[in-house]
Amino acid sequence: MPETPRLVSDVMTLTVVAVGRDATFKEIVRIMEQWKVSALPVLDREGRVIGVVSEADLLAKEALRDSASASSDQPGHRVGLVKAGAVTAAELMSAPAITVHPGATLSQAARIMAVRHVKRLPVIDHEVMLRGIVSRSDLLKVFLRSDEDIAEEVRRTVVSFLFPALSHTIHVQVHEGVVTLRGELCDTSLLPVAARLARAVEGVVDVEAQVTGNPAMPA
Repeated sequence: MPETPRLVSDVMTLTVVAVGRDATFKEIVRIMEQWKVSALPVLDREGRVIGVVSEADLLAKEALRDSASASSDQPGHRVGLVKAGAVTAAELMSAPAITVHPGATLSQAARIMAVRHVKRLPVIDHEVMLRGIVSRSDLLKVFLRSDEDIAEEVRRTVVSFLFPALSHTIHVQVHEGVVTLRGELCDTSLLPVAARLARAVEGVVDVEAQVTGNPAMPA
């Protein structure tokens, strides 16, 4: 059977820099500069994640310096004025925070980041307590797997699984994460399934099937 996908808990960073809701604007800027991060989870007194403050939230103060000519009737301008006047994390943060649980798969976390246009996600437990943080770079770590490791997993969990009696006729090669399946089968009807399962293997960039044979004839 194909292996269980890697989870957020496998790659997340456990040491997380966060701030309380009363952290000041300058304190937030100093912490971001010190730790070289572009966003910080905001916690309540019990350690629950209540929001995230990012560089974009902070930059509203600078952006509004040159926007005196903008119409105050525009909704975006009014929101900007509120952000520009904010002085604490509670006022600056985006809430509710976009988060993920440790048991989410890497593909689920990647989808959340893509859809919500964020670069990192606080990782929370079922009580909304902060447990870590996962970033885009963490999700990309799966592509650092060696070609040899990928090939071995494809052979074991895809080829041997789908073609147990014919696995010796299908050869797996991997170069720079691209899997190539070569060989010959009497029945190629399962080839699309093999390609789909191979693409699901962690670290696979693409799959090319160069297998000859004939599709199964209808009964």
